[in-house]
Amino acid sequence: MNNLFEFNIQTKKEQQFVDITNMINEAINKSEIKSGFALVYCPHTTAGITINENGDPDVVRDIIMQLNKVIPVNGDYRHFEGNSHAHLKSSYMGTDKNIIIHDGKLLLGTWQSVYFCDFDGPRNRRVFLKIIAD
Repeated sequence: MNNLFEFNIQTKKEQQFVDITNMINEAINKSEIKSGFALVYCPHTTAGITINENGDPDVVRDIIMQLNKVIPVNGDYRHFEGNSHAHLKSSYMGTDKNIIIHDGKLLLGTWQSVYFCDFDGPRNRRVFLKIIAD
């Protein structure tokens, strides 16, 4: 049984959070694993993975706005590609999350979702999911 999944995500904005929770739960369902862990990993240096509220889209907007205050798009950076802010945000957010699988689904809070965070879009991105049984 293959427990490694790859998702392709096309972002449309320079900075965008994409809710990938349903993609992950569908892959868990295909794996038929009822208990274990889901390792969600992003192999990009200008993107990340986070878990946060899914009930109010203003939460995502607020996160992006505050990240831009702390790590501005146009800062005193030396990186020649002009996307240092995206590299810093990726390091700040992290590129992976481990999430418990219980009863065949991610064990998340009522208002939680897993987000792919693109800080240097729009781009075609990849996210990997490794499902590990207990």
